[in-house]
Amino acid sequence: MLSDILPTGFECGVLNGKVQPGNTVAIVGAGPIGLAALLTAQFYSPASIMMIDLDENRLAVAKKFGATATVNSNNGDTVAKIMQMTGGRGVDTAIEAVGIPATFELCQKIVAPGGTIANIGVHGLKVDLHLELLWDRNLTITTRLVDTVSTPMLLKVLQSKKLDASKLITHRFKLDSVLEAYEAFSHAAETRTLKVIIEV
Repeated sequence: MLSDILPTGFECGVLNGKVQPGNTVAIVGAGPIGLAALLTAQFYSPASIMMIDLDENRLAVAKKFGATATVNSNNGDTVAKIMQMTGGRGVDTAIEAVGIPATFELCQKIVAPGGTIANIGVHGLKVDLHLELLWDRNLTITTRLVDTVSTPMLLKVLQSKKLDASKLITHRFKLDSVLEAYEAFSHAAETRTLKVIIEV
């Protein structure tokens, strides 16, 4: 958890996203990285954290982890819902935690003037940047590869019990069942897998 998930969500999402007290935050993608961003965004007491995903199970987990609202993006009205929740303004921080063109485009549509898009997702395909719509909106777009500079602080937070990373673990397997673990993880939607622990 401390070698990747928590520092990635925190550094690339929360810190780069400039999350501050009273902000509105939308996290697009409720996988382990998005959920880590959700857990660590709460360090800064934003007014609201909206989690957006296609998977109802992961949205339910996000609600348990502290999301103030969840939006299932399968319905095609995600932008309208986010705008309704923010009084038509959009969010101060949009954290992209998936890495596909549709999710980055969604972030461009829901970020408020003066806001920040913090890209965490690893993009393997071309993504359009809609400057024709964004040129006058004073936005910041950030990218980053985690360098784990925050790990010592996160370790202290875990030790103090202010953050429980074990909540991200949904499945445990013995080493001789490692193929079953990969199978569970590769069908995460059906098996409701977030993070798998291999016990030796």
